[in-house]
Amino acid sequence: MSGTCEILHIPVVIVGAGACGLTAALALHRQGIECVVLERDAVPAGSTALSSGFVPAPSTRVQKAADVHDSPQLFAQDIQNKAHGQAAPALVQAYSEAIGPAMDALEAHHQIPWQLLDQFLYPGHSVHRMHAVPEKTGEGLMSRLRAAVDAVGVVVLMQAQATALHADDQGSIHSLSFSQPDGSTSRLTCDAVILACNGFGGNAEMVKQHLPAMKHAQYAGHAGNDGSAIAWGIQLGAELADMGAYQGHGSWAIPHGSLISWAIMMEGGVQINLLGERFHDETQGYSEAAVKVLVQTDGIAWNVFDGQLLRFAQEFPDFVVAQEAGAVKSAADIAALAAIIGCPVDALHKTLSAMNPSGAEDCWGRIVKRPLEAPFYAVKVTGALFHTQGGLNINAQCQVLKPNGNTLPNLYAAGGAARGVSGAEVWGYLSGNGLLSAIAGGHIAAHAVAQKINKDIS
Repeated sequence: MSGTCEILHIPVVIVGAGACGLTAALALHRQGIECVVLERDAVPAGSTALSSGFVPAPSTRVQKAADVHDSPQLFAQDIQNKAHGQAAPALVQAYSEAIGPAMDALEAHHQIPWQLLDQFLYPGHSVHRMHAVPEKTGEGLMSRLRAAVDAVGVVVLMQAQATALHADDQGSIHSLSFSQPDGSTSRLTCDAVILACNGFGGNAEMVKQHLPAMKHAQYAGHAGNDGSAIAWGIQLGAELADMGAYQGHGSWAIPHGSLISWAIMMEGGVQINLLGERFHDETQGYSEAAVKVLVQTDGIAWNVFDGQLLRFAQEFPDFVVAQEAGAVKSAADIAALAAIIGCPVDALHKTLSAMNPSGAEDCWGRIVKRPLEAPFYAVKVTGALFHTQGGLNINAQCQVLKPNGNTLPNLYAAGGAARGVSGAEVWGYLSGNGLLSAIAGGHIAAHAVAQKINKDIS
């Protein structure tokens, strides 16, 4: 079956049913604005399900209950410090202020049970502000968001792939086309569109053009990140921004294809190359570590840790799955560890012996908490591309901008479709920036759209 059919007018169409799109849909529902979410896959998952599911947020109810003193201002400062001051100031302020209320609203109105992760600090964060659902996985977060939209009756059309935005001469979108598995194409008329769909990490040509350091890296993101949102924006005359920014990860287990938590590095683990040497300060961040791992011999490194850190890592479900799959190797002593890595024993012995917990910085600028003790554990990893942080330029209300600074009248973007708050380089990514942009951006976009629609009605 094929052909085109017209569907009833829907005030707001949201493209993408990840954390961004579902957060926006829930916020619109709370304000009495009807919307429909288009999802290209059979089950909503996207980049969110592939992530750790950890969301940084200041001044939430959960954080206050834990007596952690934080503020949007401190969070904004941490974001800019990581981005060397290159993140878009208006977005940094908007997201820092919106993420706490967005998280609290999801908890209060939709029973999302946030927990504060207070066992360790992620790179670049001044205080404990990372939140997670009890499952501590991206899949767990998506499952709970899907249950929330189902509970309030938000319509999510599965296997509905947006194919085109249709606008008038002023760039105002009046309808959107989408295709379905039976070959049919449908069109929704609307008052506004929120692009919450994708970045371009799955588009090899765009990666080669904008992220040359990642052109040969493994892609650990969602295949749907094909850059279509950016293409639609360009057709409408939108401006792009921060196209060189992305989240890499220097701890992608191979050949298993799974994420190994960077918390192990933060708590005392190290990365060793095939020469038996460390090659960077592992506490600077997992995103920039991707590039540092990729320039090592064969583009690989080994995460090395000990029994105390193994027990700590086993608190993370993703690590347990990787361990059960055989990713974690054990070694009784340094000689056995060197055999696993394939490096010289004397070089590895020198490297591990240099981990002196004297409180002084090592040659990489890291203060080592304690030496690692046998038996040792190791995971073979490479650098991977997770998701892009550049995209359509937006203002603090998530309205898509033209090069002259004017807005497209009724097009909004957030999450992977829009520029983030990581500046323009890989090292600007602060842990959790992806889900920060998704949830804060979805929340902001929904409120901006509701305000526009209510104003137009009045």
